[in-house]
Amino acid sequence: MAKRQGIHWRFHLWRFLVSLALLAAVALGAATLPGCSVNPATGERSFTGFMSPDRERQIGAEEHPKLVKAFGGSYQDAGLTRYLNGLGGLLQSTSEQPKPPFTFTLLDSPVINAFAMPGGYVYVSRGLMALANDEAELAGVVAHEIGHVTARHSAQRMSRGILASLGAAVLGAAVGEPMLGDAARLAAGAYIQGFSREQEFEADQLGVRYLTRAGFDPMAMASFLATMGAEHELALKIAGKEGREAAGGLFSSHPRTGARVEKAAARARSGAQNSLARDADIYLDQIDGMIYGDSPNQGYVRGREFAHAGFKFRFTAPPGFRLHNSEAAVLGEHSGGALMRFDGRKLDDPSQTTQRYLTRVWAKGFDFSGVETIDINGIEAATGAGTMSGRDGRRDVRLVAIRFARDQVYRFLFLTPPDQTARLDEDLRRTTFSFRRLSAAAAAALKPLRVRVVTVRSGDTPQSLARRMAVENFPLERFRVLNGLRANEALEPGRRVKIVSE
Repeated sequence: MAKRQGIHWRFHLWRFLVSLALLAAVALGAATLPGCSVNPATGERSFTGFMSPDRERQIGAEEHPKLVKAFGGSYQDAGLTRYLNGLGGLLQSTSEQPKPPFTFTLLDSPVINAFAMPGGYVYVSRGLMALANDEAELAGVVAHEIGHVTARHSAQRMSRGILASLGAAVLGAAVGEPMLGDAARLAAGAYIQGFSREQEFEADQLGVRYLTRAGFDPMAMASFLATMGAEHELALKIAGKEGREAAGGLFSSHPRTGARVEKAAARARSGAQNSLARDADIYLDQIDGMIYGDSPNQGYVRGREFAHAGFKFRFTAPPGFRLHNSEAAVLGEHSGGALMRFDGRKLDDPSQTTQRYLTRVWAKGFDFSGVETIDINGIEAATGAGTMSGRDGRRDVRLVAIRFARDQVYRFLFLTPPDQTARLDEDLRRTTFSFRRLSAAAAAALKPLRVRVVTVRSGDTPQSLARRMAVENFPLERFRVLNGLRANEALEPGRRVKIVSE
């Protein structure tokens, strides 16, 4: 009974102190903070008292270069950059926030992604551009992200995060619990986290509004949502996770309801005064020749092989491993649960030996069962093994540090379930010794894959065109998804479609 009374007392104290924190915040910031205000885009009142528009622009400007770097940099194509800026500027001009100009960035990333930052920073990946099939579909994505900005969703999230942190901090001080830290710091990540389903639908509604005002068919938003759903399912199938929801991805950060989007788009289309455009030919002309998949700056995954033309090396992953290239590392996953990671590091102290780097820097404190220096195709390396325990239980570990240059090492990390270590040992050893330098001629021969736009001729079928796709697995399914085709949809002569080739 006493415990229940204590909980009851703490609950009322918490309500009182949070109210006190809110009153104090309003009193202290009344001269400078807007608090609850009516948003001109949504027509609703929202609490954005801890982030003014000026603060939003400041945050966007500070975080912009960091985000661009984290996503592989901007895609270096002047024509596509001008095209995205022009399209984005047109859509912004139809919004409730036509000035100051937004910043639109095309990211050099194969991951299908788009997001917005406070202050009018909108990002689209070239992976997403490759998936869109007309200008209206890309415009729908950009308009949706503009909607997040004009609705001030980031400001809402951060303001609520700060308010909650203030209440928790005051409560902690009152009842003798440790302080949770600076409120602003705790809420600082709110503007880049995923939005709620309600905020996503609100951004969709605003996106439909801006699309229609700009003269685009708003149904493009619904059709591209269906294409993204098909791509998501194919990605799960390729990864051997069919029927399961993969962590991350565009849908995890953009929870959407296709039926609601389609209904909103249909209403907007029926109320439009003029014919609405899709502009497929204009769009396909723009992306014809755009890099698809890995860029030269990131190196190339081709099946189980990874090669980097700029740094002039290559290696081959073990059988059964599926490689994934990212900005930070090449990751490999085996269906049996084994994992591998490959990355590179500059040495802070180039005078140290490779073995010392392995044991005293990279894996400092790790309990090695044995360390030795080896030669990998004329390159000095150090390797050692041991065990570690984590969320998934015990794993055997093999570390390999390769001294590629005096101040540069490349690193393999292999993690295997103990019952698979012996079986995979020889394959992992072969991968280690597959690492080798590339000659200048071999490096020059490496080329990225590109989107190629071709015209369907009489007799062409999805199957025949899929055979021209330079992809390892599921070429027909990839072709259909890339072109927004339904399972049994045929192709008419004269239609322009996308394939992937060098």
